[in-house]
Amino acid sequence: MALMPKRVKHRKNQRGRIKGDATRGNRVVFGEFGLQATQGGWISAQTIEAGRIAASQVLRSEGRLYIRIFPHKSITSIPLETRMGKGKGEPEYWAAVVRPGTILFELGGVSEEAARMCFSRLAHKMPVRVRLVRRRTA
Repeated sequence: MALMPKRVKHRKNQRGRIKGDATRGNRVVFGEFGLQATQGGWISAQTIEAGRIAASQVLRSEGRLYIRIFPHKSITSIPLETRMGKGKGEPEYWAAVVRPGTILFELGGVSEEAARMCFSRLAHKMPVRVRLVRRRTA
């Protein structure tokens, strides 16, 4: 089941553009390892769910997966071969807006090799470039 908000103030919103790096959600907080986006973009709810399933298949009930992004943005589209005018299209799917530096997923309670294996499988499913980061001990 894909993620989506329970209620929204406006069903249809403008596309906007992604400027600058992430200032929030850019450090590993819950687990020991994180999957960090190195470029901006939209990640659909279906993609997030596909990543969750892939990670759970690799982990096999050891360790814990944390999903750090949520699809708040509705993406609309007009049917193909439709003439101009007639307004904005209907919401087609929900997406999470990701800036460079955002932590997408985190893993806790696993070794580094297991985290690398899991995140390499996850990275293939993501529409943005990602890298593995470790929790900073301060």
